[in-house]
Amino acid sequence: MSWNSRFTTVLFMFFGFYSWSQEVEPRVSPDTLNLQEVIVLAPHKLNHYKQDKPLSSIDDYLEKAQRVGMIKRGRYAWEPSLNNMTSERLNVTIDGMYVFGACTDKMDPITSYVDVSNIEQVTVSSGQEGTEHGHNIGGAIDLKFPEAKYGPKKFKSSLDLGYETNGNYKTTGMDLAYTNTSFYLNLDGIYRHADNYEAGGQEEVLYSQFEKYNVSGQMGYLFNANHALEAHFIYDKATDVGYPALPMDVSLAEALIGSIGHNYQSDSTLVKQWETKLYANTVTHIMDDSQRVDVPIRMDMPGWSDTYGFYSKLQAERFHHDLSLNLNGYYNRSLAEMTMYPNDSSQPSMFMYTWPDVRTWYTGLYVEDRYRFTPSKILSASMRLGYQNNRVANDEGLESLKIFYPNMGDGKNRMLFAFSSNYHFVKKDFEAIFGLGYGERAPSVSEGYGFYLFNSFDRFDYIGNPNLANEKSLEAQFKTNYRLDHFQIGLEASYFHIMDYVIGEIDPSLSVMTIGANGVKLYTALDYATIFDVYLHANFHFFKRFLLHSALGYNYGKGSHGGNLPLIKPFSYIAEVSYTAPYFNVALQLQGNGNQSRYGYNYGEDETPAYGILNMNLGHVVPFHSNKLVFKYGIENVLDTYYSTYADWNNIPREGRNFYINLSVVMN
Repeated sequence: MSWNSRFTTVLFMFFGFYSWSQEVEPRVSPDTLNLQEVIVLAPHKLNHYKQDKPLSSIDDYLEKAQRVGMIKRGRYAWEPSLNNMTSERLNVTIDGMYVFGACTDKMDPITSYVDVSNIEQVTVSSGQEGTEHGHNIGGAIDLKFPEAKYGPKKFKSSLDLGYETNGNYKTTGMDLAYTNTSFYLNLDGIYRHADNYEAGGQEEVLYSQFEKYNVSGQMGYLFNANHALEAHFIYDKATDVGYPALPMDVSLAEALIGSIGHNYQSDSTLVKQWETKLYANTVTHIMDDSQRVDVPIRMDMPGWSDTYGFYSKLQAERFHHDLSLNLNGYYNRSLAEMTMYPNDSSQPSMFMYTWPDVRTWYTGLYVEDRYRFTPSKILSASMRLGYQNNRVANDEGLESLKIFYPNMGDGKNRMLFAFSSNYHFVKKDFEAIFGLGYGERAPSVSEGYGFYLFNSFDRFDYIGNPNLANEKSLEAQFKTNYRLDHFQIGLEASYFHIMDYVIGEIDPSLSVMTIGANGVKLYTALDYATIFDVYLHANFHFFKRFLLHSALGYNYGKGSHGGNLPLIKPFSYIAEVSYTAPYFNVALQLQGNGNQSRYGYNYGEDETPAYGILNMNLGHVVPFHSNKLVFKYGIENVLDTYYSTYADWNNIPREGRNFYINLSVVMN
């Protein structure tokens, strides 16, 4: 079926839903119902002191989401995966803004350039439920800024201190906030420093240290009851970052992120909310191996990414409908270099562009209609249409790629389309959501234009392919919950059939660039791949203050070639019992994975043994006057188990026993 035919068919379905719904009874109350999962952060407010560690990194919080996995190459900057799909197939944004990493080895995911001090919550959307800000296959992760808060004149501050014994990990944070009826200002900062950590059995993991600074500011001015102007900025800098799973470390990872926006809100007009934002960000990332010993050849690998963008989104209500529109666009420049210095000083250095100054322009429109048949029956449908242009701006880099693709031009245009619909049903203590979707995504900069990118996982050099087709996915999702008195049980499942699945395949005719590489792979596409996951979770409240929580997960991924897909999570489980009082809480948790027997041998994976670890955390609040002290402390990996998971790059071991304590002082 041609692209135009697909577009016409789905457009007809979309407006067919809309027209059909005109004949149904009007809704009773507004609501937003979808497949999203919200992770609450905001540790500086400390309303959520029951969290294990309020000063955890964004990575730690994300890892607790049921569908999210974190790929670890060290202690810092984990790469999120969602529905067993990694960053190329995800849409990761910071409050709706696009930020692109500057590392060809994915050592700087977008989540590494923010911290818990500047983000209030994280919204995780599965599959095509995450297309509001852009195209994806696996889903979206949006890191949301705190909402604007106006009110009586007030000054508030807090100080956060944290220490962990494993790796001598120190964290310090501070937050200052001022508000009145028409103005607010929030400034915060956080500092993290860690030495090498120890795996189970007190085995030191070399090159796992890091140091990070993060400061951010948020300002708002309320012109009147309907109009407000807001501005945000984040400066994030990490230095001396070790990556024990990789052959190189990072001397600098730095980002400056800024935005200015206008907000309109009204309860008495058709348009209830209209937000428009302009933003810009720049990322610098420098890999080097100067701290490593016995390297066959020393290399410097700097990278840069600059992005300028906008979005304008509005929400309207009319009779039975909640309508959402989002027009957005961005311009990105990605450039990366590699210089190799032979050990023999008489030999000249070697230079090449690994990202040949790729310029990307994208613009798209998202439309969603949520219709309520009755208060307990809601049908929603959404659609995104986008245009993307890639252009190679560096002549030298373009000529290098033409060695493999002599007929390629310097530019490539793509049209992208996505559609989804879900039905939400509630009856007394039972609710269910059924969802269907179709989505497309363009190849990433590395997949399309990367030049001799070394993957230390399978030890192959990779070369991009500008002629790749758009990756396409059909999906089905189901979610249900049942509540009975103090008991709740839920089930979530999703299935993805991904066509033109982008993957690297060996080309034996090509010579390697990296010393010790097993060969060269060109990015190409499988006919299709299938990914399935299912999660079962249950909660039981007993004796008023006790809660028993448990969850099980199963995942499966296979390609059309018959092989297992890489980085598919094996059977997983978690069980936790907790006690909560007004000023005290304690919890004991068991979590683990089964044996990873279905591993992607062709992609460098091997079998990962089963493991289980025990954690314990406690916390209490000490109020004094209008202020309070919040203590959180506990032990992670109580039994000092030595283990590695499916998501640990090259089987690096995870942390052994770790004692931690967090102290927060909140002054109102």
